[in-house]
Amino acid sequence: MKSPELPDNEYARLHALKELAVLDTVTTEELDRITRFTAHVFDVPIALVSLVDKDRQWFKSRFGLDVEQTPRDISFCGHAILEDMVFVVSDTLKDPRFMDNPLVLNAPYIRFYAGAPIILSSGFRIGTVCVIDVEPRELSEADCEILKQIANDVVTRLEKV
Repeated sequence: MKSPELPDNEYARLHALKELAVLDTVTTEELDRITRFTAHVFDVPIALVSLVDKDRQWFKSRFGLDVEQTPRDISFCGHAILEDMVFVVSDTLKDPRFMDNPLVLNAPYIRFYAGAPIILSSGFRIGTVCVIDVEPRELSEADCEILKQIANDVVTRLEKV
């Protein structure tokens, strides 16, 4: 398993995330609707709005997953925030970065992950909108664009608070 690297701007990124004042707050129906919609559109059992903090990924909204957070060092989203593009792992068991990840080998048994970075208007990548499946799969470029647009919609909602 390969833990995600830290972004070059980690200190400023964490400051921007904390300035939003959304960590450890209750979810909103508005974000829960987006998460349910995302799971439906991509026909996946799990969809999340995940925010990557110093030591964890915390789920501001979640569909199909009971836990509220997981450690950052085993997170897929920690990898996804390193890029501006949608981060896709089509089959975790064939990817050396994830094949022995506890989230792959144990519940929720992730086999497919796609995460679009949540990029604030300031340019900081603070988390992802991600979809997860227990079966391997592919995403088309059109699907990636849809996921990216959903992440942009989440930014609009987070920054209006």
